[in-house]
Amino acid sequence: MIVEHLSLVDFRNYAAADVELGPGPNVFVGRNGQGKTNLAEAIGFFATLGSHRVSNDAPMVRDGADAAIIRARLAHGERRVQLEAQVNRQGSNKARVNGAPVKPAELPRYAQVVLFAPEDLQIVRGDPSARRRFADQLLVQRAPRMAGVIADYDRVLKQRTALLKSAKARGIRGDALSTLDVWDDKLVTLGTQLIAARLALSNDLAAPLASAYTAIAGADHDPEIEWALSVAGADSGEDADAGSSAPGDPASLETRDAGAPRIAELFRQALAAKRTAELERGLTLVGPHRDDLLLRIRGLPVKGYASHGESWSVALSLRLASAELLRADSRLGDPVLILDDVFAELDADRRARLAQLAGDYEQVVVTAAVEGDVPDVLRARMVRVEAGRILESTEARDD
Repeated sequence: MIVEHLSLVDFRNYAAADVELGPGPNVFVGRNGQGKTNLAEAIGFFATLGSHRVSNDAPMVRDGADAAIIRARLAHGERRVQLEAQVNRQGSNKARVNGAPVKPAELPRYAQVVLFAPEDLQIVRGDPSARRRFADQLLVQRAPRMAGVIADYDRVLKQRTALLKSAKARGIRGDALSTLDVWDDKLVTLGTQLIAARLALSNDLAAPLASAYTAIAGADHDPEIEWALSVAGADSGEDADAGSSAPGDPASLETRDAGAPRIAELFRQALAAKRTAELERGLTLVGPHRDDLLLRIRGLPVKGYASHGESWSVALSLRLASAELLRADSRLGDPVLILDDVFAELDADRRARLAQLAGDYEQVVVTAAVEGDVPDVLRARMVRVEAGRILESTEARDD
């Protein structure tokens, strides 16, 4: 897949902008705060329907405007597709494909993008929510129908938790809240689908993660990835009172290869065991919303044990492994690989290794404050950005 043209109206600091992109490397260069990352963010929006920097859409709309427009012309071989997203400051967003209105959830079917940015360090160093978000975004890219499963699970979770809070306020205890059983059924049905999909994803990521890490770090530190499941007794560490396990306890060995019936059985058992605690606290204490994706190198958790360079290598390897999975799955060709302000954080060896890996993709988009930070092999096309304006585009010449 190739992004041939990107057009923005009232997006971030761009009143209006048009930029042509080509196959192979494309580098956006400019001082910090000029709008380079905004261009990368706009491309990524079509794949994830969100931002890698903020959790809601309003900051993407230019100050003083009610909505932002993002348009992109994509090439899938000889086929061309025109995508458009209207990002509203308030209310639901809108979308078009080749001029015809569609639901925004349809856009990722046409656009596959893998974006790595400094914020991705939070995947390995931050709270479990960052790792769940990483996994769920990749799930949706691989199987867009999972967006509906995740949205439905979140809706049921909110309604069930609201019922628990109401029961707590009324002093209801034990099995007196019979209506909770209905919500338990819905939670188990949807949650089981999500847990099973996440387990399959971690299995699929294991081999490409190990390969990418060795290629980036130049060493085999035996990276591992697995889920710590609350339905199997694990505690993600988000709430010290939520379970009896220590944070990061895998508690997933039994369920790693389990089918949906076994996962559902464990889910129901966990809900029954936590019923009293949930009523006392007004919280839903088990389910995929409380799981954690465990990452290890050399047998130790990355979070808390890995060095800064190792953490960068793991985070980058997760994105490269994601790109490999999408490449293997997709009929659209390679995903667009975006490296947002990455090279400034890497030493010379890691820069060279990353450039070699990235150069194998159909299209790569790189942002950099300093042109010299970008390895020569990726400087085929340079786009200079200043204060929300595209100043110039230059093609590298063969000498």
